[in-house]
Amino acid sequence: MAYFGASCDTTELNKKFAEKLELKKTDYPLLSDTSKKVAKAYGILNEAGGYPNRVTFYIGKDGKILHIDKKVKTGSHGKDIAKKLKELKVEMAKKKP
Repeated sequence: MAYFGASCDTTELNKKFAEKLELKKTDYPLLSDTSKKVAKAYGILNEAGGYPNRVTFYIGKDGKILHIDKKVKTGSHGKDIAKKLKELKVEMAKKKP
């Protein structure tokens, strides 16, 4: 399983955000879509504000979208993702000893 965050912020802003959340200690990369091409392609760009809406896409190994969560709640999102992955029967990585 692979996962990452993406935003339309610059790499510099994403780096500061990652440092603030101490993401360097994790395997959670942040990608910058400063051109907003990816956000537009996925249909999540809020044209009024010029930034993407918070959305989580669950994409299968075959590249097909399994589920789209358009109601992301930042306070519970980690738990929400874990629950959805279980529902989708996504095999979790085994912890290294």
